[in-house]
Amino acid sequence: MSVQCGAGGDGEVGVTAMRPGSRVLGSVYVTLAAMAWSLAGILQRQLRLDLVSQIAGRAAFAILALFVLVAVAERGRVVTAFRAIGRPGLAIAALMGTSSASFITALNDTSVANVLVIQALVPLVAALLGRMVGDPVRRRTWAAMGVAVAGFAVMAGAPTRPDLDGTVFSLVTMVTFAVTIVVARRHAAVSMAPAMCLSQVLVFALFAPFARFGAMGGANLGYLALLGIVQMALGQFFLALGARLIPAAEAALITQLENVLGPLWVWLAGIERPPAATVVGGVIVIGAVVLQVTQPSPRSTTGTPELVADGRGPDLERRGAEPVPGTAGWDDAPYDAPA
Repeated sequence: MSVQCGAGGDGEVGVTAMRPGSRVLGSVYVTLAAMAWSLAGILQRQLRLDLVSQIAGRAAFAILALFVLVAVAERGRVVTAFRAIGRPGLAIAALMGTSSASFITALNDTSVANVLVIQALVPLVAALLGRMVGDPVRRRTWAAMGVAVAGFAVMAGAPTRPDLDGTVFSLVTMVTFAVTIVVARRHAAVSMAPAMCLSQVLVFALFAPFARFGAMGGANLGYLALLGIVQMALGQFFLALGARLIPAAEAALITQLENVLGPLWVWLAGIERPPAATVVGGVIVIGAVVLQVTQPSPRSTTGTPELVADGRGPDLERRGAEPVPGTAGWDDAPYDAPA
C-alpha cells in the first residue's frame, strides 16, 4: 500500500512511507540503468561520425524516446507532467545535461583511466551529500564503496598525469552525477523522467549547431537510434525509477557496474581484448555491488510502515491524499525509510 502525498505550501512534496521490497526493486531498476548505459562503447564503435554529431544524434533520439515514455506513463498528460517537476526537476535537467557534456569533454582532454578513477568517487560523494540531507549510510555500504574504489584502481592501473582541463571536467561530471542521484532521492514523490528528457534537450541545443546531420544516414542512423533509445533513454528512465527507492550511496554504487560491463560487452563482441587488470578489477567491483545489494533491508521497529508527509504524521493516509501531478504511472512503490 502506498500514498502519494500532496505538496506543501513551500513547494516541498510530502513523501510516502516504505513498502516491503521497494529496496530490492530500486536496486533492480538502477542495475538495469547501468546495463543500458554500459552499451555506449560497443554501439559508438560502430559509428562513422565525428564526436559532436554522435552526441547530437544520440540526444535527438533520447528526447523522442523519453517524451513517448512520459506520454504513455502519464496517460497523455504531458504538459502536466513537465510542469509538475518544479524546481527539483529543473535542477535534475541542468545537472544531467552538464554531466553529459562534461563527460565527453573530459574524455577528449585526458585518458580514460584518469576519468575512470575520478568517476569511482561518485558513490563516496553521493554518500556524503546524502548524509547532509538526512540519508544515513550504513557501515556495510561504506565498506562496499571502499572495495569498489579499490577495484577501479586495479582496472585503471596507474593513471597518467592528467591535464588540468581533463581533471576539471572529470570532477564536474562526477559531482553533478552524484548530486543528481541525491536530488532524485530527496524528492522521491516527483517524477524525474520529464526532467531527464529536458536534460537531453539541453544537450541537443548545445551540440546540434555544430553537428553534421547529412552524415547520419544509413547504418549510422540505426546505431544512433540504439544509443538514444536504449542506451540513453532507457538508462535514464530506470535511474529515475530506482533512485527514488534506495539511498543515494547505494544507487551511486550500483551505477558503477556500467564501467565494468562496458569493457565486457566489447570483449564478448570480439572488438577488444581487455587486459588482465581490467578483468580482475571488474570482478572486485562486482563483488562490492553484490556486498551492498545483499545486505538485509532495515526493519521498522514498530513492525508497520510509517507515513511521513511534511511532518503531519500517519493520519494523512486515513484522511486521503491526492497524488502529486506528474507521478502517475511511473511507480506505485515509495522509497524505503532511511535506516
